[in-house]
Amino acid sequence: MPLPDDQLAQRARALEWLLLDVDGVLTDGRLTYGPGGEEWKVFHVRDGLGLKLLQKAGVKVGILTGRGNAALETRARELGVDVLIQERSDKGMAFTEFLVAQGTSPDRVAAIGDDIQDLPILRRCALSFAPADAMADVRERVDRVLTLRGGEGVVRELCEILLEARGDWERLTAPMLGEP
Repeated sequence: MPLPDDQLAQRARALEWLLLDVDGVLTDGRLTYGPGGEEWKVFHVRDGLGLKLLQKAGVKVGILTGRGNAALETRARELGVDVLIQERSDKGMAFTEFLVAQGTSPDRVAAIGDDIQDLPILRRCALSFAPADAMADVRERVDRVLTLRGGEGVVRELCEILLEARGDWERLTAPMLGEP
């Protein structure tokens, strides 16, 4: 059952961080390799604007992934991600270390993930989300299942939900819409 809007808004206003998985969230989860064996990733451009707007609202963005590569590092730099944690298969331990390093607590973090290795984070944070195509075990245990699939702008959808819940969406988008 989805978290009621009033509870989502209350938790969203207290957020300091949004923590993202990569494969199946920022990407569609497929692995593509180039001729030299390098891993290629495809990201959705709309996710980037959503993350930038969220950062303007004062929410930091972190990426925590079990894999890692140069394409992700490039995208994280482009986005101005505050923290990039790669090659951490034990996401529960990595999340605990992240909280200590950032001096924050789980009730100040929202997270999105698509597979069971993300559950140690999703079950502890203040707000948890999953793409529409996440594994059933994940969809059953998060606060909200989003309408979009991983790699298809689902992070943008999440950012809009958080910004609207915090009351920041109209203020941040008005200049882009030509409104005072």
